Amino acid sequence: MTQPYELTAAAAARAIAAKELSPVELTESVLQRAADTEDALNAFVTRTAEAARARAAQAERDVMAGRSLGPLHGVPFALKDNIDASGILTTASSSVWAERVAAEDSAVMDRLTAAGAILVGKTEMHEFAYGLVTPQTANPWARDRIAGGSSGGSAAAVAVGSATFALGTDTAGSIRVPASFNGLVGLKPTYGVVSRFGVAPLSWSMDHVGPLTRSVQDAALVLHAIAGRDPRDPASVVSPHPPRLGKGAEDLRGVRVGVPANYFFDHVETHVADAVRRATARLVDLGATAVDVTMPLTPYVIPTLWGHVAPEAAAAHDDHLRRHPELFGDGLRTLLEAGRMITADAYLRAQRSRSLIREAWRELFTTIDVLATPTVACTAPPRSRTVMRWNDGHTEDITDGLLRLTSPANITGLPALSLPVGEDHHGLPVGMQLIGDHLAEPDLLHIGQVYEAARADADTRRRTPLLRVFSETHPHEPYAQVAGAGA
Repeated sequence: MTQPYELTAAAAARAIAAKELSPVELTESVLQRAADTEDALNAFVTRTAEAARARAAQAERDVMAGRSLGPLHGVPFALKDNIDASGILTTASSSVWAERVAAEDSAVMDRLTAAGAILVGKTEMHEFAYGLVTPQTANPWARDRIAGGSSGGSAAAVAVGSATFALGTDTAGSIRVPASFNGLVGLKPTYGVVSRFGVAPLSWSMDHVGPLTRSVQDAALVLHAIAGRDPRDPASVVSPHPPRLGKGAEDLRGVRVGVPANYFFDHVETHVADAVRRATARLVDLGATAVDVTMPLTPYVIPTLWGHVAPEAAAAHDDHLRRHPELFGDGLRTLLEAGRMITADAYLRAQRSRSLIREAWRELFTTIDVLATPTVACTAPPRSRTVMRWNDGHTEDITDGLLRLTSPANITGLPALSLPVGEDHHGLPVGMQLIGDHLAEPDLLHIGQVYEAARADADTRRRTPLLRVFSETHPHEPYAQVAGAGA
């Protein structure tokens, strides 16, 4: 029998609206799930159980009286701990902010409260969002593997059922990487679509806020609630048209799917490449047209990323770094100090490179509607792994390896959606990334929903860690049987 904590946000909303499920019952189920799993998972920095119960009771009274605030009314969610909620600790998983209590709500917290959603806690993250691991949080599919970062706590909580959905932040892949590793949907919207007011900055020109959910429809519902122009965020833009919130039963006739001939399938594990190619073929079966594309300026992607993130992060934390450097973790302090050494000339060169990449990618989207790629080059690696070594001798730092395929969407500011498309031979999830044109979230979500509906119809065995939490772990083979596997 399905437990309330296992429901998607959309399914929970339907049950609440039909008065088949009480917000109190749903919230209690989610809170109990956290109590049962948190010692092993460590997804939360702070849990807000009593406040959640009070909000659930009010939501129940509203529903019974016919007062609906929308499809998220009475649905429990979690916030990454770099996003402010008034009166609650916002630590960013760092000793620097160990006692920082938010004075006011972030823009996204304010919007979710207005939508009637119920906060159940703040989730663990890589310190100040500067990393792709979240080392303190376990992956619910296999506890010796990383949950991904920096929004690892948010992803683990949603995967295990201690939150129905969660928000994360994404500077180079920090929503999509943990979504891929935890078998979830993760959406990085177009830069500026979701306000970052009340969110701790890492890299002001790359930071995004978005949802981690169990379905594409859930991601659409959450985006609809949190998107909108906000004058408090200088990068804020007018939202795209409302997402398509239907059942996703339509086909994909007329959709042009870009299949990259270079970069995105270079140095990718064989089972990842194969799963994404099968998913792309499914899109074609649903009516889409595959278009081979060559990705432009790819040698400049990683240098351009770090040319922005390193100096912007150092500037964001300059005051704390000067006054209390000992409070930062060793890894983060080293990164911030290195960022101080980036010259103004190097930063300007990175900006020029970024402009050229953006221009080339916008031109690419005159020939395609969506680009289909692996989200990450591998499934969740062991906690002990620090380097990716490929069979052709290529070696890369684990951080560069994890963000290599996600960071182009941050550099360009384009919307990107990660959704589960299979699993490796150890049962670990594989994610496919769909990248769309500027403000093309409605089309991106529509394509994702059509694929998801077709996969659900065809694959009745689709597993979830809600059923296999804390499974036995397995030894992991070296990355990629051949260089560029699946290309």
